[in-house]
Amino acid sequence: MKSLSDKVIERLRAGAEEPDLTGTRYRLLERVARGGMGVVYAAEDEKLERRVALKVLDVPGTDGDLANRLMREARVLARLEHPGIVPVHDVGTLADGRVFYTMKFVEGQRLDKFIEGVESVQDRLRLFLRICEAVAFAHARGVLHRDLKPANIMVGPFGEVLVMDWGLAKILRGEQPGVPLAADPEATILERAKQPGEASDSTKSSVITGHGTVMGTPGYMSPEQARGEVEVLDARSDIFSLGALLRFMLTQKTPGFTPRLDRSLEAIGRKATAERPASRYPAVQELGQDVSRYLDGLSVEAHPESIFEKLTRFYRRYRFFILLILAYLVMRVILLLVLKR
Repeated sequence: MKSLSDKVIERLRAGAEEPDLTGTRYRLLERVARGGMGVVYAAEDEKLERRVALKVLDVPGTDGDLANRLMREARVLARLEHPGIVPVHDVGTLADGRVFYTMKFVEGQRLDKFIEGVESVQDRLRLFLRICEAVAFAHARGVLHRDLKPANIMVGPFGEVLVMDWGLAKILRGEQPGVPLAADPEATILERAKQPGEASDSTKSSVITGHGTVMGTPGYMSPEQARGEVEVLDARSDIFSLGALLRFMLTQKTPGFTPRLDRSLEAIGRKATAERPASRYPAVQELGQDVSRYLDGLSVEAHPESIFEKLTRFYRRYRFFILLILAYLVMRVILLLVLKR
């Protein structure tokens, strides 16, 4: 008997998993991506005649816990109305019992791909600030992301920056950093076993979710989150992830870009990713302000400067005027010498 090839098996599996959209306003177009809880498809909203992204659990008959998680993710997104966060359009249950929700269909590139074409440190920092704006907005609404990494940031064709995948978001009981949180049942870490033939990629290798587990990505997850101390997580856990993201953006070697981390940028990254939460920036806005101060040629809070560093920074910021004044003085001296002859 002839065995089926892996490609044929994969096509059969994909066909079996395809959601039944009977009774909905949507028409299935193609599969776009697979996430920790489900699959994202491109679909057409036949009433409004627009393309949407439809996220649905992997297979029918999945336990209620995952269904609740997907519904919770949709509700979290619905409360975060910000240009840097993908809006939710609809939520419901399919004929086969699977929960789904639809959202804006995002076209563009993941940050780890898009960054390859960004050759300026300043442009990379401005891109980072836009990520910070979306995360700061979520924190102001009492929501932690808990899985910030390059693979979860999309950059659209017109430069729009979107923070994606809020499936691990945590709703804070108190919205201010440092406020004790009620006990969270998700307090155990469980790492996904690497699949045969799967490439190693720190931006993709996440910790899997399930009943009683916490999800995150090694290298981007804060130490307290990795230890399962979910009850103490606050904005500073996401700040750790943002610090790791900043380092990635400034050290990623790409054609046309030479990584450069001067002392001020190193200090910003070090403060954001400090081992102890109390040593980090207390809020995303303060992290963003330090990056903005660096872009404006000012001193940053994370790095106390020496006199020499202050003079160097002053020269870099006002180099044109300093050189202009020096040129004027040199010309004056030359004229005086000529006139005395």
